[in-house]
Amino acid sequence: MLNLSVLLEDAARETPDRDAVVFGDLRLPYSFVDSVANQVANLLRSRGVRPGDKVALSSPNLPYFPMVYFGALKAGAVVVPLNVLLKPREIAYHLADSEAKAFFCFEGTPQLPLGEAGRAGFEQAEGCEHFFLLPANPAATESPVEGAELFWAALAGQPGTFETERTEGTDTAVIIYTSGTTGQPKGAELTHGNLLMNAMVDDTLFARTLHDTSLVTLPLFHIFGQTCVMNVGFYRRGTLVMQPRFDAKEAVELMVKEKVTIFAGVPTMYWALLSDDTSAADVATIRETLRVAVSGGAALPMEVIKGVRDKFGMNVLEGYGLSETSPVCSFNRPDRPTKPGSIGLPVWGVEMKLVNDEWKDVEGEGPGEIAVRGHNIMKGYYNRPEATAEAIKDGWFRTGDVARRDEEGYYYIIDRSKDMIIRGGYNVYPRELEEVLMTHPDVSLAAVVGVPHPSHGEEVKAYVIRKPGAAVTEDELIAWGKEQFANYKYPRIVEFRDELPMTATGKILKRELR
Repeated sequence: MLNLSVLLEDAARETPDRDAVVFGDLRLPYSFVDSVANQVANLLRSRGVRPGDKVALSSPNLPYFPMVYFGALKAGAVVVPLNVLLKPREIAYHLADSEAKAFFCFEGTPQLPLGEAGRAGFEQAEGCEHFFLLPANPAATESPVEGAELFWAALAGQPGTFETERTEGTDTAVIIYTSGTTGQPKGAELTHGNLLMNAMVDDTLFARTLHDTSLVTLPLFHIFGQTCVMNVGFYRRGTLVMQPRFDAKEAVELMVKEKVTIFAGVPTMYWALLSDDTSAADVATIRETLRVAVSGGAALPMEVIKGVRDKFGMNVLEGYGLSETSPVCSFNRPDRPTKPGSIGLPVWGVEMKLVNDEWKDVEGEGPGEIAVRGHNIMKGYYNRPEATAEAIKDGWFRTGDVARRDEEGYYYIIDRSKDMIIRGGYNVYPRELEEVLMTHPDVSLAAVVGVPHPSHGEEVKAYVIRKPGAAVTEDELIAWGKEQFANYKYPRIVEFRDELPMTATGKILKRELR
């Protein structure tokens, strides 16, 4: 038996009274979080959810996330975390594509009405049977979303103990949605073995203390936050300090108040921390307590690396991974020289190499496309055997990322996956945007690319050819896009053209547009 929920169960058994989760004034010990997770498992079983069934979860960084996540795993279900910025159309797609049977969704805020969007998406997904609302006010007795069942009311009467379902290491634990440069988002099936091994390997990358405290500002619905912060944190029996939405000033306050020892973020977060007018006293506290700073999601600019070192006295350790690889593939290990600009060396149990378009090995420095093999490689794309066969061959997964390597085996990313855009640490896939943009009545053709941005790394830009006689403006198309896409996706820049550069076969030359 190998169930990922052992991370929570073991910590609850060994350190029942230690704070597992801190959120505002709320301090929840491991025993409580584990008990609620058991209630979730009992609830799912009582509603007909069986091992292997899919349970979707849409929640920012709140105590609800680990409660539902590990509760579903205890029941033998597969967790499908959803980006909290998805619109109803996108939610419905993910619920239907994953064949989710139940959906737990946070109520949200007036600025981000997650519950209403989630309910609307749920109603469009015929196969999803149960909708549970995670209320902003746990004491609420009436649902603020019509027709939604309140989480705490549903748990009432459910036992706080549960015998965890037996699962194998090869059984799917989580489906993380990602996408290539073509088509709709695909669900990467990560097994209990994938995720447990990746957490255990990540734990070896920096020294433990008797009690570590991590600031959870990376979204837990993303595999980076899930594995490298939540799962590793629980494996270490540490304390997770939740920040639902990153704000540099608040992050500093939490680091000081909770004496945070571990911080993981994307480059834009480090950039914001450097831009914050932090007091000398707070800087001194952080320099004393913060032991580990980790960055991923995109290359960290040299000036940011130097700035963090100068301000906080901390070397930021960079790594590399993808949703399909659980995620960590390589890391700048603290026991070896750190090379700025490098994604480091392959972690234990993982192999990396460079290949060409024909899957042939590229010797020496390269460049070539990174291929990865090891315990971290996904089972495959859910219900997409052809896409799986295209991505994985003889156990090797093609990442789509072009890199070079030096004589000591350190890898350096040259270019991200062909057309993919990374905006503020989030992956944006142009094909999805292009297909929807072309449903606008005034749009004839659209091509989406990433353009440099000082704080987000890249911004989303759409090149558009209008239909004859159409007069849609840039502002109008941007506003329309905002209604169609999650906030991090929609194009902020629109440029109208009479024609787009193309090859002889009609393929748009995006390199020229960039």
